[in-house]
Amino acid sequence: VCPQHDVLWLELTVLEHLAVYARVRGTPRAEVQARVREMLVHVGLTEKAQTRAGSLSGGQKRKLSLCLALIGKPRVCFLDEPTSGMDPFSRRSTWDMIQGMREDRVTVLTTHFMDEADILGDRIAIMAEGALQCCGTSLFLKNRFGAGYCLTCTRAKAEAGGAASQTGEVVELVRRHVPDAELVRDVAGELSLRLPTGDSPRFSALFRDLDAELKRLDLEHYGLSMVTLEEVFLRVADGKFDQAAASPQLRDGAGAAGA
Repeated sequence: VCPQHDVLWLELTVLEHLAVYARVRGTPRAEVQARVREMLVHVGLTEKAQTRAGSLSGGQKRKLSLCLALIGKPRVCFLDEPTSGMDPFSRRSTWDMIQGMREDRVTVLTTHFMDEADILGDRIAIMAEGALQCCGTSLFLKNRFGAGYCLTCTRAKAEAGGAASQTGEVVELVRRHVPDAELVRDVAGELSLRLPTGDSPRFSALFRDLDAELKRLDLEHYGLSMVTLEEVFLRVADGKFDQAAASPQLRDGAGAAGA
């Protein structure tokens, strides 16, 4: 277990922590030192091996806590926000470590970082107001609750004057091909529309028209992306879906994810 709050002996060094936990977790005495060195290299704490835990930074303490959870090679591991307090580089290296040690292991990980859940989760469960709302693969959740794709158009000139009429023309062109397109953001430099997944066969014709009308609409370029897991989380947490319709889909999604 890697708890949310670090449970460390502040007077013990990093090396001493790992040696103690390795023995407690059943690592043979002859293999302890090799296992400790391996874990230190995995999380980049080699230079801190003789440093007391009380002198480590917050991110380094999280790395040590993660090491303590994994050093015994458990078959089931619970990681509660393991990358909180880490800088972006350390978070990425920690993700690589968790992914590299996932074979023959069940890992239950909780996080507030949606990109972390998207990258690490084979199956993702979203909780809101203390209750499980949905569960499935990242792709399933995006298809079921993400309301499709996001079309982002960047203006060549981010001027306030004429922006409203220009937005109307862009929306009108898009809705000629995708009638249910929804304008979700309109700021000085760009506008974004949400396109339903079911209308994807019409996208090629839409793109041809956009390419032909870029200069007239004063657009520099446009791009299409799938909805992010963060947007899915916000929609689910805000209750922006039909609970009755979601229930059977939740079960179907969970079954498909386990296949």
